[in-house]
Amino acid sequence: MNTPTLFPELAPKPPPAAKRLSFDLELASVFDLQPGQDLWAHAPFDLAVVAIATDRDEVRHWYEIGADGKPARCLSKSHARDVLAFLRDAQRSGVQVCAWNGVSFDARALGETAGDYALAAEVALDMIDPMFQFFQQRGFLIGLAKVAEGLGLPQKKLMLGADAPKEWARGNHQGVLDYVAGDCRLTNAVIARIEERRVVRWRTAKGTVSEEPMPRFLSARELLRLPPPDTSWMKERPLKRERFYEWMIPHAKFEVARS
Repeated sequence: MNTPTLFPELAPKPPPAAKRLSFDLELASVFDLQPGQDLWAHAPFDLAVVAIATDRDEVRHWYEIGADGKPARCLSKSHARDVLAFLRDAQRSGVQVCAWNGVSFDARALGETAGDYALAAEVALDMIDPMFQFFQQRGFLIGLAKVAEGLGLPQKKLMLGADAPKEWARGNHQGVLDYVAGDCRLTNAVIARIEERRVVRWRTAKGTVSEEPMPRFLSARELLRLPPPDTSWMKERPLKRERFYEWMIPHAKFEVARS
């Protein structure tokens, strides 16, 4: 499947009829993540491409073009800031901006590349991040693919996420463009299904399907006003909620409820 690519200077803003968009990015930095290792141990990152897809299935990509007319290795600082400005403008116009794990990763990575953590924090705080909301309710993480499977949504993974930087470096640019756009579309589909059914279902490691009520979506700003999740039942050391938002503390003012 060939996904149309629109460049920042040519692409229109989300159409007025679009109520939602999801965004995702792929790294240009190539490294092997060890089991249990924090991804941010490999920062700072170079970004290869950022994509959005609206609920009307309009797709837009941001990436650099080299002197040879082909996609360049990594996204520039100015284009990373263009993405953040685009997302913030969309939020201000009433479009629901979404990303799976976008609060702790995608917005932060864009802020790092753009050199504008303040704008990235604004986007993150008003974002809908269903994974963060699930963590807020249950205290652990779930992946997009497992939720799509639990909700009965068809999905076709064109590659593994960890392979995208390697494929980009090999010159398989269209494959990566299709892959990142596909994840944006899948995020939109998952969010729409959760919104319809008011519940998250996911395929567990045991192969069973579990579910968690999610009557409505809350922004990250709203979630942080709630007490942290109860993790007293966990045998292993639980994740701390701070991992999602601590990067924003020097750059934005927001309320965080304590236990």
